[in-house]
Amino acid sequence: MIKDSKIEKKLLHYTGKAIADFNMIQSGDRVMVCLSGGKDSFTMLRILQLLQRRYNKFEIFAFTLDQAHPGWNDAGLRAWLEEKKISYEVLNEDTYKIVKEKIPEGNTYCSLCSRLRRGIIYRYAQENGFNKIALGHHRDDMITTLLMSIFYNGEIKSMPPKLLSDNKRHMIIRPLAYCQEKDIIAYAQEQKFPIIPCNLCGSQENLMRQRTKMLILQLAKENPKIPSNMLHALTSVKPSQLMDKSLWDFKNLEKLRENYSEELEIDFEKANEELAF
Repeated sequence: MIKDSKIEKKLLHYTGKAIADFNMIQSGDRVMVCLSGGKDSFTMLRILQLLQRRYNKFEIFAFTLDQAHPGWNDAGLRAWLEEKKISYEVLNEDTYKIVKEKIPEGNTYCSLCSRLRRGIIYRYAQENGFNKIALGHHRDDMITTLLMSIFYNGEIKSMPPKLLSDNKRHMIIRPLAYCQEKDIIAYAQEQKFPIIPCNLCGSQENLMRQRTKMLILQLAKENPKIPSNMLHALTSVKPSQLMDKSLWDFKNLEKLRENYSEELEIDFEKANEELAF
């Protein structure tokens, strides 16, 4: 254990702030922490464990899905969980075979792989009575997803810090919403987490995400506030300054102006009457 870790204190602060700001975890919650074996999920699990020890108001359980990827080895992960005395399960589901059968060689596996994984996670949480599912997405994931949605899907959306699933049965939380990836990288190196590489995705890097991420990094070199400004933009939406007709009644703005003018006239008349007295 590393004493007086500055990076750990920083991550504890921002994770605690995100949890409080969005009311992610309440007393008595049973939180299923999705541990993929990457730096983000290891960091999330460790920080949540430290917060759980501090407040002792919620339960954490680590869930790892072995999707039968080539080269998968979770021996280090299991040993780490045992050492940290964290309850866990590693579930084996051969989604790799399904993805390879359904997706032509050279195409991106990410979409189908994530859908299969999400279905298994939701089912496991429901069957085992977990009312919160924690995912390890961080600030940089959220702002990168925002730009990707604009560039490639023509939508303004990202990853919310707290989400109710479409079937209204599962509450998904992202405790690292305020945490920077560079801090997570530094913490993972400091803690020497037994990282499990994703060989399936690593063999065909997601170019769109990487290019968008690089764009943000390049802009941040000119203005370091850009990433934090982008995150703040997700909390400060101005519907009247956009073009979504479902959020702003553009067709009837004239009526709004007329009503406002009438209100001003009434107020003006009242003011004149008061002055007359």
